[in-house]
Amino acid sequence: MLCKIGAGRIPSQRIHEDDLTVAFLDVDQVMPGHVIVSVKAHVETIVDLDPGQAHALFDAVSRVARAVATAFAPAGLMILQTSGAAAGQTVPHVHLHVLPRAADDGVSLTWPRRSAPADELAKLAARIRRALTVA
Repeated sequence: MLCKIGAGRIPSQRIHEDDLTVAFLDVDQVMPGHVIVSVKAHVETIVDLDPGQAHALFDAVSRVARAVATAFAPAGLMILQTSGAAAGQTVPHVHLHVLPRAADDGVSLTWPRRSAPADELAKLAARIRRALTVA
């Protein structure tokens, strides 16, 4: 579906478009001004983006977020991206939600807090740093 929107085969209320990205109003407006920002090419998850696509996507998200903040003056903004079914991804095409927020708007994002001891954090950080040299 997002490929078709990006290619202009499905109509949308476009907010922003460049060679690599497109931003449009979500038809399911959680809050007024809820925007989807996506790469045009079919890329399923965030880890599948090449560096140019990632740069273009996050540049577009930043620009759209500033525009939504100016247009709606929300109490806050939520930028949401999920990759993989276990993370809640329901559309198999990488995209981010720019969601204006208000106090008590009914939107929630919760997870259990599990404090880790410093030695465990050090091991986790080392594991990720090692993976950065491979990625």
